[in-house]
Amino acid sequence: MATKVVLDFEKPLFELEEKLNEMRVCLKQSSGEHNLSETESLSREIEVLESKVDALRHAIYKNLTRWQKVQLARHPERPFTLDYIYMMMQDFVELSGDRHYGDDKALIGGFARIEDEESDFSQTVMVIGHQKGRDTKSNLYRNFGMSQPEGYRKALRLMKLAEKFNKPVVTLIDTPGAYPGIKAEELGQAEAIARNLFEMAGLRVPVICVIIGEGASGGAIGIGVGNRILMAENAWYSVISPESCSSILWRSWKFKEQAAEALRLTAEDLLEQKIVDRIIPEPLGGAHHDPEKMADTVKSLLVEELRMLLEKNPDDLVNERIEKFAAMGVWNEEE
Repeated sequence: MATKVVLDFEKPLFELEEKLNEMRVCLKQSSGEHNLSETESLSREIEVLESKVDALRHAIYKNLTRWQKVQLARHPERPFTLDYIYMMMQDFVELSGDRHYGDDKALIGGFARIEDEESDFSQTVMVIGHQKGRDTKSNLYRNFGMSQPEGYRKALRLMKLAEKFNKPVVTLIDTPGAYPGIKAEELGQAEAIARNLFEMAGLRVPVICVIIGEGASGGAIGIGVGNRILMAENAWYSVISPESCSSILWRSWKFKEQAAEALRLTAEDLLEQKIVDRIIPEPLGGAHHDPEKMADTVKSLLVEELRMLLEKNPDDLVNERIEKFAAMGVWNEEE
């Protein structure tokens, strides 16, 4: 059985939950022994402790710092792109290769169908996203979710294919950044990302981008130009990671928490700055506490957004997308 990953700020809650579980085991044993007085006393203690656990859980997760949200976004048990695809969609057909150099396993994509029986909605989409691994072996296979140039060129090929068949594009963003290796630079990493930005701006089909975990730098924006940008409550999205920012400004990673505060990289920050359009609420404690509930929430919002965008003509989709990104970062200086 895999060891549960507990973040530093979760340790007090974890310790209380462990104690609560031990008491429940004791209650079950005492119930079997028919010791009524001991059972009643233990039941009351458990009720009190349950209240304390619930109060502490809300106190922790409703008051997270920006750095703590970065930690949650990186949680290894958090659902990744393939998890969302299989929980939200049907008939996923993965498409491989960029038709130039190779196939990047850190960035996957293909056609899938998203359905909502309640509203009688069914739509084939091209879904594309970064894919991380769960352990050392799978992380090496997926290059830790860091795509190389062939990954972005594959993504562009798939988006153009979606445009050809008039199918919406849905991207799931979760990467610590584009791969910064020498080989990636030799193969044109910057050009591949820049080309995606240019081509995505002009796609004549609806494009919805969903930041499900980490959204770092060009690695994220390489599949992040959309009509609508949704962001998970505990995800982060920034031009640079807190550690790298700290390293540049303070010559040390020790100031990553201060850097996270200064970068204003949370969903609430970015909604206020009009960089994202909508925040996707997560189960208390993060998406990994109830992946199926999280996937249902993402699916319902995707269906809602798709319904709205599918009613628009291609020219409006392109113009709105360009205007949306052109307005980012605009500010006026008063005399």
